[in-house]
Amino acid sequence: MNPRPPRLLDDFDRLSVERAIAEMRAGRPVIITDGDRSGLIVNAEAISDSLAQALSYLIASPKVPADPLKSQAHLVLPSARLQRLGIDRQTPGSLALPRLDPERIAALALKVDAKADAPIGATSVIDRAGLELASLSLLLPAVIVVPLAAPSLAGEALQSVRAEAIEHYRRGSAARLAIVSRAPVPLEGAEKTEFVVFRGGEGLRDQVAIVIGTPDLSGPVATRLHSACLTGDLFGSLKCDCGDQLRDTVKYMAEHGGGVVLYLDQEGRGNGIANKIRAYALQTTGFDTYEADAVLGLGMDQRGFDFAADMLRQLGISRITLLTNNPQKIAAMRRAGIEVTDHRRIFGRETADNVHYIATKRDRAGHLSDER
Repeated sequence: MNPRPPRLLDDFDRLSVERAIAEMRAGRPVIITDGDRSGLIVNAEAISDSLAQALSYLIASPKVPADPLKSQAHLVLPSARLQRLGIDRQTPGSLALPRLDPERIAALALKVDAKADAPIGATSVIDRAGLELASLSLLLPAVIVVPLAAPSLAGEALQSVRAEAIEHYRRGSAARLAIVSRAPVPLEGAEKTEFVVFRGGEGLRDQVAIVIGTPDLSGPVATRLHSACLTGDLFGSLKCDCGDQLRDTVKYMAEHGGGVVLYLDQEGRGNGIANKIRAYALQTTGFDTYEADAVLGLGMDQRGFDFAADMLRQLGISRITLLTNNPQKIAAMRRAGIEVTDHRRIFGRETADNVHYIATKRDRAGHLSDER
């Protein structure tokens, strides 16, 4: 008997989730299955008159269950957004969509002063998996779900993914990080610096470890987990202190025996640049940074740091002194098996534009300050 040839593609569940992320970000519908149930999922950002018309045609077709209780298209929103709509709820919920009206959907998902205009229903496994897929795709946490009688649509090349695969995707992502390139990159004030690029994890985004000097790996290594901030790190935004913290960290490490900065692709506390700028627009009207995220249906912090611990281990680091003002990062590293022997606070400049932001992080998220 001939041996079975090796497969070109393995781990079909992971593959299907990553393809579904790409489809969602491109604005295309995907199908999520749960046993013998399935649903067509569209992010609220993607809904247009033409797509609404196509979905309306589908709802009227035999591919949708005949039972009205099972065939009702609905909009799924997280608890934070429902609370903004005037519903006191701690779990996601759904609103019926008897007619796919893009204007109504946009108002329920985004409008600041919108109110719930229909009863809130419970969510299914497929509904909740749709919200998680939107989060993984860095999109608005609002999805339209059209239940289907069968998981396939003839003539439509739609990506299908199991709800269970979406549910378990984050947990397995850290183990797939691998170093893909590294090279010396001298920096101002830290000429002996190496950039080490990792690939894998959620959405296959690249993550970077910046090794400053020659840190002694046998002892605690000065380490910072720095989530990417395009506006602050690159353009010097006055709305935050991220750029100052990054540059001051590099300077400190260069002057104190070296260290490692993990530059993590988790813009906007894990919400993505588009949602971050939406939140900035809301902040101009008086919301603080966390209130603005809540208006959009986002949690206080969507970031995870398990993969950062794996990056450290691949660099041969198991003990660190963490440069951070965020106690959650200290706890996350310890949960992930990294020994945090000490921590050091790192501060940026306070400006008229960021003083409220810094105080809000201290008062609402427990960030450390020079007053604590």
